[in-house]
Amino acid sequence: MKRSAIAAIAMFLSFAPAAPSSAQDSPLVVMSRNIYLGADVGIAMELLPNFPAATQFMWDQMRQTDFESRSSGLVAEISQEVPDVIGIQEGTRWYCQAGPLSDEVVVFDFVDILLEQLRSAGLDYVIATKDGHTAQNVGFKIAPIPLLTKATDPEIFPDLFGNSSAYCGFEIADVLLVNGKLAQDVLAVGNTEYSQKYTIIPTVMSVYRGYSWADISIDGKPVRFVTTHLESLFSEDDVPNSKIQADQLVSNLADTKIPIVLIGDFNSDPRDPRPRSGPNPGLQPSENSLCAKQIDNPSIETADATCNAFWTISRGGFTSVGPDELASTNFTWGINALLTGPDPLRSQMATEMGNTAGFTDRLDYIFIKGPIEVTGAKLVGHVSGQKWASDHAGIVASLNLSEPIEYQEVRLAENMRFPLGFWQIFPVIIISAATFFIVKRKRKLIK
Repeated sequence: MKRSAIAAIAMFLSFAPAAPSSAQDSPLVVMSRNIYLGADVGIAMELLPNFPAATQFMWDQMRQTDFESRSSGLVAEISQEVPDVIGIQEGTRWYCQAGPLSDEVVVFDFVDILLEQLRSAGLDYVIATKDGHTAQNVGFKIAPIPLLTKATDPEIFPDLFGNSSAYCGFEIADVLLVNGKLAQDVLAVGNTEYSQKYTIIPTVMSVYRGYSWADISIDGKPVRFVTTHLESLFSEDDVPNSKIQADQLVSNLADTKIPIVLIGDFNSDPRDPRPRSGPNPGLQPSENSLCAKQIDNPSIETADATCNAFWTISRGGFTSVGPDELASTNFTWGINALLTGPDPLRSQMATEMGNTAGFTDRLDYIFIKGPIEVTGAKLVGHVSGQKWASDHAGIVASLNLSEPIEYQEVRLAENMRFPLGFWQIFPVIIISAATFFIVKRKRKLIK
């Protein structure tokens, strides 16, 4: 109790108004927010290869979680904190087409919805943009596949497609939003893909990840901001994909000369890999032949970073702003897929760990590198009993920058898109054709 009380007082003081420093008149406020695509991809994957069932399941859950309604919670958080920069993960577009030759129509664009609601609340935010580059990196994408990814929605599809059914897919992106007052201070923007990907169905369906970055002048001081979402999926007998992507991220940013603020959902808890015999309610990576279990109470000096993205980034010269990553009260993930409360399979264990909101894992962080002072860090969207805006809590940090560093643009590798080649398209054609003839034959038998 005493330790918690002291921590609470310290957190309050860290965000209390302070006298302006000579280096910076007001703190730089940064937020990390995974806004949730709205459906449980894991359960949908278990339904494959029944593509129509998986598609309908995802579409129905997305409609139930209703981003237009829950985003009011995000707007409230942003209104309270008024961050200068927001790193978004899972900025999702759901889109459909009426038929194989029809144009794709964006039905829901979560980032556009959020920006519009912010404008309605009197807040001016935009996606960081410079010289034709936009800080919006599309990674995980499941495209509509005619005859396979069919969804039915009698409420909204008839007006859009003239039919209650359509072929649907989605894409999620990492996005950097900036307060409108900084829109003209963006110096450079880019997007990059990670080489490591996770394959769901060979040659047909692979999950790509990457990051968006923007160099922004803050009171004349250039800072590089990066938002990313490392891979959550992994093979039990391999090194986690998030660790491999973290290696690339650290390497890509190594030559950056200006301060860095690295924001995101890193899908890595400091306690990973977990012992096979120990509690692991969030199904995080556990020990295997390549990955030893993490030591108890790891620190930057003692942790094993071999299979852990968090410690890899920390050892790469980055410092997490906090709050205390090992404290159970600061876990950031654990709400159920429908956002009605804690995941029932994890709730009891969360309580035993000391997290009353039902969170069991810390996956979200803001890291800094270079001459930056942390004056405060806290969670948002983590209070039990509220209306959940996402299945993740967010992080907000208050930062002070040192004297200006001369800006030298060091561009990162450009976004390497992943076009579909013959060997990716061919299986889809075969699956689609087979499905078509099976359905046609069934209809004849019914007649």
